[in-house]
Amino acid sequence: MVVYPGAQALDITGPIEVFDTANRRRPGEEGEYRIEIVSPRAPRVRTSTGIVIEAEPLGTGEGPIDTLVVPGGWSLPEALADRELVSWIGRAAGRSRRVVSVCGGAFLLAEAGLLNGRRATTHWAFCDELARRYPEVAVDPDPIFVWDGTYATSAGVASGIDLALALVEADHGASFALEVARFLVLFFKRNGGQSQFSTILEAQLADRPPIRAAQEWILENLEQPLPVPEVAQRANMSVRNFARVFRREVGTPPGQYIEQMRIARARKLLESTELPVGQIARRCGFASAETFFRSFGRTLELTPNEYRRRFQALAPAGLVLGTGPADRSATP
Repeated sequence: MVVYPGAQALDITGPIEVFDTANRRRPGEEGEYRIEIVSPRAPRVRTSTGIVIEAEPLGTGEGPIDTLVVPGGWSLPEALADRELVSWIGRAAGRSRRVVSVCGGAFLLAEAGLLNGRRATTHWAFCDELARRYPEVAVDPDPIFVWDGTYATSAGVASGIDLALALVEADHGASFALEVARFLVLFFKRNGGQSQFSTILEAQLADRPPIRAAQEWILENLEQPLPVPEVAQRANMSVRNFARVFRREVGTPPGQYIEQMRIARARKLLESTELPVGQIARRCGFASAETFFRSFGRTLELTPNEYRRRFQALAPAGLVLGTGPADRSATP
């Protein structure tokens, strides 16, 4: 585990706890994880939360590395400018069996040139920036973690724990990884991707006036059927030209954008109201509850009821609800 000043503590300690628990569940057995923490600022590194971690210099243990783990943190701009750190990551990856990043750690792997031509992910809030800054990286914003060959990148913060469990599973099998997850009171494998945690910004409108006006009209009339020819007519454009310009300006075809906005509105209603799912489907313009369930599941890999149990903020009486597991069969 390579750490640096301002790295996020949970990015570091989460995976380490998984590996340490694995060791404690199989004491003295072959395949034990020997954890080394190294840093260009050894021996004491202050994380973003103020927790101080003791580390060895980067030059410690120049031999083969089984798993190289790179965390993220709020200090990534400084870390990316640290040529000693980035260069060491690049060299260390060459002698590692597998290379792993947690959250924004993907930026450091990309800066070292390790993700060029590879599929990768990071925290949903920074996927666009990763893709913009490193165009040779195929950024996938939805998965909790992504494997591409011997490289694995994970999403935001706690997803490093998910990835660490996947590493334990790869090393010791699913039944043992499940045992580790059960001991840590974790989901063994979470269902759904990052999109369940991110929010589509309805206010992100196009610059071109006809397209912006069409977007505004869509948002004001989501409960209506909204066939694309009708929306194109509102923009005073032919269907073909409207679809072409809309995709260029907004980044998605108009039909897909309408579905995204329906899902975004449905999520808000699921989080903040006790409306029945069928009524939410109608308010968001879905032809039927069945159509709503299919669209919601395809987008978020959760049912509307599962999403509500996870993310609903307030009950009718104003009490904070618990967020129980959506799929009890997946509970450790």
